[in-house]
Amino acid sequence: MTLSLYIARRFLGSVGKVFLAFFAILMLIDMIEELRRFSDAGIGLTGAAHMALLSVPETMYRILPLIIVMGAIANFLGLARSSELVVVRAAGRSGLRFLVTPLLVSVALGLVAVALFNPLVAATSKAYDDARSRLSQGGRSVLSVADTGLWLRQGSGEGQTVIQAARSNLDGTQLFGVTFLGFDQKGQPTRRIEAEAAKLVAGAWQLTGTKTWDLTAANPEQTAVRAEGPVALASDLTPERIRDSFGTPSAIAFWDLPNYIGDLERAGFSAQAYRLWYQMELALPMLMAAMVLVAAGFTMRHVRFGGTGKMVLYALLAGFGFFFLRNFAQALGDAGQIPILLAAWSPPLAAVMLSLGLLLHLEDG
Repeated sequence: MTLSLYIARRFLGSVGKVFLAFFAILMLIDMIEELRRFSDAGIGLTGAAHMALLSVPETMYRILPLIIVMGAIANFLGLARSSELVVVRAAGRSGLRFLVTPLLVSVALGLVAVALFNPLVAATSKAYDDARSRLSQGGRSVLSVADTGLWLRQGSGEGQTVIQAARSNLDGTQLFGVTFLGFDQKGQPTRRIEAEAAKLVAGAWQLTGTKTWDLTAANPEQTAVRAEGPVALASDLTPERIRDSFGTPSAIAFWDLPNYIGDLERAGFSAQAYRLWYQMELALPMLMAAMVLVAAGFTMRHVRFGGTGKMVLYALLAGFGFFFLRNFAQALGDAGQIPILLAAWSPPLAAVMLSLGLLLHLEDG
């Protein structure tokens, strides 16, 4: 038990040092980028640091598998240089049994990352988007999805229009059971339009089956107008702008993903990317353990055998290779080229199996 605690402490120390090193480097790079990007907005050093603190967690979360493999390499090299691996083997503990503790720690880190770090990243990503919108004097996301349906917002020189629809097509350009609520520049409601369907064309919504209320009138219902033919309503929205408003699945906290996926599908959108991201988050602990096995397969050997630099390079290349394979499988899964479960689980499973094969060959071969 004492030996296991010592190994766990050494492993956590190595991973923590790599994590802090990457965090400091990314903070510096991001601060410089924020100063350059928002120089016209008069952002200072403090403001740039605040923006970087909101932006860096998402990047750190994405490269966690690489941090784990680098931390594991540093840990195993340190134990090999101090001959502690030789002592452990001489005490009767095999290399595979020695790896149980680092594997358990990496799985625990993966669970903590998914359960705690993931919601933190989602919150900081949303805060960063809001802060960036304020600095760039741009509008916030024009689209959101809830259990009440699809919500859109569009602007014009006369004011804002809020759009609520029961459902839509896959790209949000055709809405059904839709309500348009117009506001003037002071935020007062001016008009309400209910339509059976709305189709986005160049510069306007084409509405069918509409009923319009003038909310500035004393009795809006008495002055309501029903139109049987198509009605055009000016709009600054485009299909690209609606699509871009979805953001990324990483902006949704892990615990909120199942409900968000259900809301998307009820609104008529495809939730393929979000379902894939959810499965990839579930597979993250296995990927973390796989990265430890990759590092161990090349660096858990005594330094007197030589070729340490070459082995470290091989371990890094293997770790980056599996990381690239995971991203490549994610792209294929997003496009629907391969099943979601295959895209999410096959890269970590392949890394575990290949690394275990290498370790068994080295230990018992």
